[in-house]
Amino acid sequence: MNTLNILLIEDETTDQLLEKTLIAKGYSVTNTVPSETNIPSLAISNKTDLVIFNIDSPKKYFPHIHYLNRNQPLPIIIFAADDTSDTIKQIVKAGVSAYVVNGLETSRINSIINIAVARFKEQQRLTNELEKTKSRLEERKLIDRAKGILIKTRGFTEDDAYHTLRKLAMDRNIAIGEMAKNIIAMAELLK
Repeated sequence: MNTLNILLIEDETTDQLLEKTLIAKGYSVTNTVPSETNIPSLAISNKTDLVIFNIDSPKKYFPHIHYLNRNQPLPIIIFAADDTSDTIKQIVKAGVSAYVVNGLETSRINSIINIAVARFKEQQRLTNELEKTKSRLEERKLIDRAKGILIKTRGFTEDDAYHTLRKLAMDRNIAIGEMAKNIIAMAELLK
């Protein structure tokens, strides 16, 4: 039994084959017609694990997809007929996990879902790693700026400034980056 909760968005013209296949394979499926609902709200309220679009073209759904990726990141699979290069560029930029053009073969649905989920998890891992790296770089800049203040105002060497900053942080039981922010704020206040 598959434990994924899938939000299935299908155009009115589809034959419901995808929904029947997903249910037969043990997925929990909420099917909706896109014109009848706010897709991001429905995804959030249903505790959706995966969103699948079975549509002619994804162009009109890009605002929904971007909103989901910003506010409720989920693996997204799109089955569509639109293979224009502009659409494909937008799909990649939107962070869609899988885009299948004219290829809805029910025998491959589990593989497509597994690959999309794995790709989504890897993308999330890379995004988190990038955010951590940016945060560390920002902290490093603050530490260097605070060291500069200590060197200029107290005549410390760079090593002395760093050790003083570290000791102050340890004495106050806060992160060194937070201590650096405090020193910078105090220097701004005393200007």
